[in-house]
Amino acid sequence: MSAVSSESKVSMKALIKGLAMLSVLGLSVYLIRYAGLADALDTHWMDEHVRSRGLTGVLTYVGLAAFFSAVGFPRQVICFMGGYAYGFALGTLLGTIGTGLGCAGAFVYSRLVGRSFIKRKFGARIQKVDDFLSRSPFNMALTIRFFPLGSNVVTNILAGVTSIPALPFILGSTVGYLPQNMVFALFGSGVEVSSSLRMIMAVVLFVISTLLGFKIYRKYRNQAEAVVE
Repeated sequence: MSAVSSESKVSMKALIKGLAMLSVLGLSVYLIRYAGLADALDTHWMDEHVRSRGLTGVLTYVGLAAFFSAVGFPRQVICFMGGYAYGFALGTLLGTIGTGLGCAGAFVYSRLVGRSFIKRKFGARIQKVDDFLSRSPFNMALTIRFFPLGSNVVTNILAGVTSIPALPFILGSTVGYLPQNMVFALFGSGVEVSSSLRMIMAVVLFVISTLLGFKIYRKYRNQAEAVVE
């Protein structure tokens, strides 16, 4: 009974966390579209340096997405802005490439540069992460990315000092980012769409992706808790 109760609390925490962020972004969309702030976007930094710059803008966005996600900026916001700048499909693709590169950057930094500091800071927790990820780095990375709990950047740097190979972890993380990236890119693409349909679709997709992640999380609950807590 206590295990079921614990799982329910984890699931509710994930839903509340994600829906809270959707609500904040939704308020931003409302202010932009209905409170007279839409015109301000004409001179917004994203418009001037990203949307209007063709390939240069694309590379700028991907580079910034990689940098900010590597240092712990919420990738949901990054993909929201990608959806705003490039629409749902391209925003999802570019946001996923950028956040995947950010994951790789944090992982490689941890492995090559910050190993001693990270080991001192996180201690025994590293071994738990190693035990979890080493079973199947791609599948285990996919599992912890599907469920919106824990710190993305902490997971990346902890993985960097484990014994797992880099490529399966980075690829699994990138694929695992995709469901939420789609949700927030869809949400961001609704900034300039008069219908509220995209907003509703984004919320529905978020709930579905969270429930899918929870199903996977339950399968590996005991091991995954060492990573996401």
